Amino acid sequence: MDKVISEVIQKLEEADAVLIGASNGLSISEGLHLFADNQAFEELFGDLKRKYGLSCILQGMGARWPSEEEKWGFWSRLISHYCGKYQETQVMADLKKVIEKKDYFVITSNGECHFELCGFNPEKIYEIEGNWLTIQCASRCHDKLYPWADLAEKMATQEKGGKIPSAMIPRCPICGGPMQVHMEMDDNFIPDTKGRKHLEDFLERYHGRKLVILELGIGWRNQLIKAPLMRLTAGEPKAFYVTVNLGEIFIPDEIREKSRGLDGDMAKILHELAKEWGEEEWKETALVGCGI
Repeated sequence: MDKVISEVIQKLEEADAVLIGASNGLSISEGLHLFADNQAFEELFGDLKRKYGLSCILQGMGARWPSEEEKWGFWSRLISHYCGKYQETQVMADLKKVIEKKDYFVITSNGECHFELCGFNPEKIYEIEGNWLTIQCASRCHDKLYPWADLAEKMATQEKGGKIPSAMIPRCPICGGPMQVHMEMDDNFIPDTKGRKHLEDFLERYHGRKLVILELGIGWRNQLIKAPLMRLTAGEPKAFYVTVNLGEIFIPDEIREKSRGLDGDMAKILHELAKEWGEEEWKETALVGCGI
């Protein structure tokens, strides 16, 4: 592992830019597990688990709630906890350290906005399946997105027994119909064309140059992000692909020579990368200070 870590650090040092691909594994390393009926889920949603039979956060996100009051009760509680109370984790601090001197771009299927909340440039983030902090018309009568973080916090303070007051239910300002969180849950999802254009511009800018593709917590079945990243690696002659995941490293033969896999706890691996990156910086500074 140490040898691979050192090789990845060298590739990062040589890179012109870093493309980060992130999915559920990164969220899990921060303590947000959408699929788990764990202690964190019990503490936050235990009452809704017993009342509605919820088994995980993802089920609540896609549920057909009996009422708008209950739908927004769930969402406001989720967002208040995982967005409103969010503080930068060591995982994200280490990731920022690893890419701090490079131009970068993030493509992610995670919707909790943690990249932006801990300082990544929103112009360099493409949330391919939407995000929790904007809402849209549920029937998509128009394509405008509306920020609602402040409203979510207000709802959370008024929520009782899984319901918010009826007067707080958001309505579409155009058609007067219901709103929904901007996540890809049905055919009415509004795609992030701006984010996609920013990604395309980034890839065009670094076409033919040294690009490290840093893939974090993406399962091998993920055709949404993983497959395009592997195709990009194959098509870019100077690209180098690094996949970090616990117990699930998949690298096809076509790109094996220009790829490395780091199998293990993501938090520990990112911390080791950040630590070694810091040591390399210290060595460079020391050599300069000695006139070498």
